[in-house]
Amino acid sequence: MSSLKTQKQEVFDYVYALLGGGMVDVELDPVHYETALGKALGKFRQRSDNSVEESYMFMPTVIDQNEYTLPSEVVEVRKLFRRSVGSRTGGGDGGTLFEPFNLAYTNTYLLSSSNMGGLATYDMFSQYQELVGRMFGSFIEFKWNTQTKKLTLLQRPRTEEDLLLYCYNYRGDDQLLDDYLAKQWIKDYTLANCKYMLGEARSKFATISGPQGGSTLNGDALKAEGTAEMEKLEEELKTAVAGGVGYGFTIG
Repeated sequence: MSSLKTQKQEVFDYVYALLGGGMVDVELDPVHYETALGKALGKFRQRSDNSVEESYMFMPTVIDQNEYTLPSEVVEVRKLFRRSVGSRTGGGDGGTLFEPFNLAYTNTYLLSSSNMGGLATYDMFSQYQELVGRMFGSFIEFKWNTQTKKLTLLQRPRTEEDLLLYCYNYRGDDQLLDDYLAKQWIKDYTLANCKYMLGEARSKFATISGPQGGSTLNGDALKAEGTAEMEKLEEELKTAVAGGVGYGFTIG
């Protein structure tokens, strides 16, 4: 995988070339390219579910402490799992309800369904797990604050233990710029932003005086073109062009 600096430079070179760099003056500084790319990444994260990924992380608890601050890349916490008597690996000192041993046990049922009862047996086993989890406190109720990244446990920890968190995380800039579905969208949205900024600057001076009567700048045309392209690209996110799920509908 290329370094983030190299990936960014590839985007900037793409924008510079399509703005006519090398043939005409492109009055943009490095800060303008960085700003345009930042807006493109921000818009993509705001509108596309391809900007997040499922992940699991461990969080150690502290006795009598309910509030914990998680890393900034965590978007949402879906579930918490704790070490449980429902695990086949040894009760309270065993694994969690969601662990490699559980997954292997699941695969055993699915791959050997003819000998071990198949999906019906596995379904009963899953219900047993859930029931034991509810009865013996395997699952912890919590509140999650997206803005502050604070996770609040509604049960005060009585002991120190490692909780397993099922989360959604933002994908890093380097991952998005390496994703073949997201990469082109981000490059085109950066280009559209640069067109708008360049048009905004050029529109301050509609004409430049010269010996032959001067020349007219294309500021307003660039702004209109950049705006239209950004709107088109934002519409594309709704149809999963950049790797998202897209809009759906519900019957009933």
